[in-house]
Amino acid sequence: MKNEEVGFFESIKQRDPAARSSLEILLLYPGVHAIIWHRVAHFFYSIKLKFIARWIMTVSRFQTGIEIHPAAQIGKNLFIDHGMGVVIGETAVVGDNCTIYQGVTLGGTGKDHNKRHPTIGDNVVVGAGAKVLGNISVGNNVKIGANSVVLKDVPNDCTVVGVGRIVKAQEPPCSECDTCTGCCK
Repeated sequence: MKNEEVGFFESIKQRDPAARSSLEILLLYPGVHAIIWHRVAHFFYSIKLKFIARWIMTVSRFQTGIEIHPAAQIGKNLFIDHGMGVVIGETAVVGDNCTIYQGVTLGGTGKDHNKRHPTIGDNVVVGAGAKVLGNISVGNNVKIGANSVVLKDVPNDCTVVGVGRIVKAQEPPCSECDTCTGCCK
């Protein structure tokens, strides 16, 4: 799906084998509800009606278990799967065609007043329980493993596992172990 242009519901069907129909996705997927309400709240936030925007997101969080700050910038075709506990902070930017699983935090690391949340590129998958923290950039086509903690920039086309361990997808296995993820270098 990296270079093809598909609609929102079709993009979810491609990423979720349990999705049976667009109607099912619309009615039963809390991640979809959270994104719809985010779009409404973001509109109010952008016209300086911040209280209304925050109220909409509070209601949405109560109904879906997903908290997306109204100021966060969300690209097209974001899929939040099993979204309970997802938090996307105020200055976060999420690219197009991303997938976020349950328990993910795109958060800050302190009380900074400027850009303090991550920027996520296009076609990124963020595994369950992952924490991506601070004003960092995650490149395009990145996979962040479940329960990983990411505190530094991640280049394009990589996988992140554990606490910030970046594995370049293009690296061939080394002769030492045939499955090298940088352990022998």
